[in-house]
Amino acid sequence: MIPIRKVYSLQKSRAARAERGEAFCYLYRWWLCSFFLVVALFFIVRPSFGSSRLTTLVEEAYHNNQDLLSMEKNAQALRAEAPFSGSLQDPVVGIGVLNLPVDTFDFDQEPMTQKQLFASQKFPWFGTLDLRQQASELKALEADYQVRSKRLEIAKILAGAWYDLGFVGQGLEVNENLKTIVTQVLRVAETRYATGEGLQQDILAGQVQHSELIDEGVNLDIRERVIRAQIGSLLNRGDVFEEEGPLAIEELTKLPERTLLNRMAIQLNPMIQQRKVAIDRAKVEVALAEKAYLPDFDLRFAYGEREDLPDFVSATVGMTVPLWQSTRQDSKLAAAEKRLTAAKKSLQGLRQTLPHSIDRVLAEIAGARESYTLLKEALAVQAAHLADASLSAYSVGKVEFDTMLSARIRLLRIELKAERYKYQIFKKLAELEELIGTNLSSLEALK
Repeated sequence: MIPIRKVYSLQKSRAARAERGEAFCYLYRWWLCSFFLVVALFFIVRPSFGSSRLTTLVEEAYHNNQDLLSMEKNAQALRAEAPFSGSLQDPVVGIGVLNLPVDTFDFDQEPMTQKQLFASQKFPWFGTLDLRQQASELKALEADYQVRSKRLEIAKILAGAWYDLGFVGQGLEVNENLKTIVTQVLRVAETRYATGEGLQQDILAGQVQHSELIDEGVNLDIRERVIRAQIGSLLNRGDVFEEEGPLAIEELTKLPERTLLNRMAIQLNPMIQQRKVAIDRAKVEVALAEKAYLPDFDLRFAYGEREDLPDFVSATVGMTVPLWQSTRQDSKLAAAEKRLTAAKKSLQGLRQTLPHSIDRVLAEIAGARESYTLLKEALAVQAAHLADASLSAYSVGKVEFDTMLSARIRLLRIELKAERYKYQIFKKLAELEELIGTNLSSLEALK
């Protein structure tokens, strides 16, 4: 049974809980409005960089990826289930016979014998059904944000694979160019050796370099097939993904300010929103746990028909008694309060780590951009001069064959390395958009 002090405390706090309930309903409506706002933004969450083909592929993944479709159906199921959680249990109806004598089984022998029809209905304490429905709706809203987070994750992974495919394509092209150069130089070395002007070791060095390039090409071809399989899996295609990746991408423009990125990430990141909704749902569960101390009612009505005598009408009211309070209601309330504390700490942790994640990505983008600029504007130019000078010097016998060949190969590898940094920048942009929760081009409109 509930202690008298506990009953008094519950009665005293009932009005306060009612006020909190009204405040929560207002907060809940505010969250729903925020949800529809985010849904509106949801449809513009597309990669804002790279080719339009990437955007088309992301759309295809949204429509065909089975993991995403499964999560969407689960969210729809939770949303459809919410009204059930807030409804009464089905009433119970039945028929019966009361006080029938077993010696004759005669309905008119005893005046108390009657044929009875009855109906009963259980009613939880006032406000419990509303809280249950709110908890279900908030759970569905959490699932909606998880779906949105999954979409952003798929867009990031697909963009990364798309740019990896483009870079591998360029690597294969450079590999073919290098093999062509080595083959041409090897022919020159063979000609010089045949005329007595060259060395056999030049031919051997060229053959070794050519074999290394063949091995490198095999590895690049395997890498390309792996990436194509990954893209095909994301798109849920039955056939192999045969399209070419981006062989040329534009230069990176200026990024938004760090403070703007952090502010918009706190507002739009779906995991932040999901954790906020989790806190609201935990608050509802605490309120439901408090309701568990109060009785549920069971109303029963019956109509008894007697033979040649007035009929009877009966009505009863039953209620639950929290006899095992320490192991049921107290435990449920303690667990709900701990879940609320856990939800708050989860949100606090994500709010603290999200800006650091953004800083990390920005630092990686800045580092890749500096490396790209250095390679493109300085090292590539110097390597080109070195390659030309080495070729001229080799033609007059002032440098060895290996030195000249290495200079030519180094030039193309430096150019390819510069392109790798550029592709890396665009992969990091996809990761940055996942952290923010929207594409970078939309931030100017959201300032």
